[in-house]
Amino acid sequence: MKICKTVQEMREQCDAARRSGKRLGIVPTMGALHEGHLSLVRAARKSCGVVAASIFVNPAQFGPNEDLAKYPRNFERDCELLKAEKVELLFAPTVEEVYPEGAVTWVTVEGLSEKLDGRSRPGHFRGVTTVVAKLFHIVQPNAAFFGRKDAAQVAIIRKMVRDLHFAVEIVACPIVREVDGLALSSRNVYLDAAQREQALALYRSLTRVKEMWEAGERNAARLIEAGRDEIGRERSVRPDYFEIVDAENLDEVTNVERGTLVAVAAFVGTTRLIDNVVLGE
Repeated sequence: MKICKTVQEMREQCDAARRSGKRLGIVPTMGALHEGHLSLVRAARKSCGVVAASIFVNPAQFGPNEDLAKYPRNFERDCELLKAEKVELLFAPTVEEVYPEGAVTWVTVEGLSEKLDGRSRPGHFRGVTTVVAKLFHIVQPNAAFFGRKDAAQVAIIRKMVRDLHFAVEIVACPIVREVDGLALSSRNVYLDAAQREQALALYRSLTRVKEMWEAGERNAARLIEAGRDEIGRERSVRPDYFEIVDAENLDEVTNVERGTLVAVAAFVGTTRLIDNVVLGE
């Protein structure tokens, strides 16, 4: 695995990969890799001749009171995991490499970036879309692989790709869960044993809504109330949002059809977790 620290080096390696005629896939990450990330790498391997990954803890997507300083980092372990999956290229730049001194250009997907996590974390998605646009510009991949756990992120990146005419296929891959249903997240390492159990309230709330929908309930307000009630049973969990929206434009819906996104975010202790389910899948 070739580790590239600079934009120029990564660009040269990706240019060489494309000249070989092989399909190039990219898996963007912030490190602290887990089985969810590795599932993206394996999905990329199935359809791409060369697989690249990135590890970059992007300061632009963290708010002033968020966990940038303590975000889990274990670069050596991450490299070993990627090598085991036979990733050919790893882009691991510094903050200064990605955001040169004096940089003032941002990419914002207006309208979508203020919904779901964007409402709770102002400026978050501006940081996401800016760094992803930079990554696409540097790597010029044929396909990019993202997890469905970050459903709003996927919708926003898809819109950015359409609007800016990026020649990249966005592949959204299934959420990977623990046996008891907890969605894998790098932030799960913050949870102690009691909080780990409390965090299951998110999955239970989604499961309850899914079961009600499968039984015939289509009224969004009643489904949302049921989901919020389920989270409320776990008093140690502080809800951020529980919403039912169109999976593409993130607009709220009143009548819930197949393919609708049910999304939840909540704090377990000081750790903010997200999860979702797409009804009918």
